Amino acid sequence: MNRRNVIFALVAVLGIALDQATKAWIMANIAVGTTGITVIPGFLSIVHAHNPGAAFGLFGGFAYRHQLFVLLTVVAVGVILDLVRKLPPTDRLMSASLGLIIAGAVGNVIDRLRFSYVVDFIRVYTDHPTLSRWLVDLVGTNEWPSFNVADSSLVVGVALFVIHHLAYERKAKAAHAAPAQP
Repeated sequence: MNRRNVIFALVAVLGIALDQATKAWIMANIAVGTTGITVIPGFLSIVHAHNPGAAFGLFGGFAYRHQLFVLLTVVAVGVILDLVRKLPPTDRLMSASLGLIIAGAVGNVIDRLRFSYVVDFIRVYTDHPTLSRWLVDLVGTNEWPSFNVADSSLVVGVALFVIHHLAYERKAKAAHAAPAQP
C-alpha cells in the first residue's frame, strides 16, 4: 500500500472515530437544549443540539432531506475515492484533505441514518454587549450555528483542497510561462 492510501485511510478512519466518539459522549452527558458546559465564558460552549437539515439548518423542513443527504454523501464518497485513486502516490496534502472531507461526510451521514438528524455540540457566540448588538443587527444573531467534529473536518478538508489546488495551479502556470531550455 502506498503512502497516499495510508494517509487517506488513517485520516478518514480517525476522523470518523473521533466524530462518533465525541457525539456519543455529548449524547450521554449533556441534555438537549441545555446551556451545556461553558469552555470560554461569553464565547464557546459545549452543548447538545439536533440539526435535521444541512449546514445552518438548510432543508430542515424538506420532506426528502434524509434521502437527499444520503444520496449526495454516496456520490461524494465515490468522487473522493476516485480522486484518491488518481493522486500521485506521494501526495500527502491532498490525501489528508480528501480523508478529512470523507470523514466529515461519513460522520454526519452515520447520524442521519441512525437518528434522522445530526448531533451538533460546539457553540460559538458572543455576549459582549457592543459586538453582540452589532451582530444581531447585521446578521440577526450573535452566535454561529452549532457544529461538530465532522463539520470541522469538512471545512478544514475543503480549505486544504483549495490551498493545494491553488498551489498546483501556480506551479503549473509558472512551469508553462518559463522559457524552454535548449
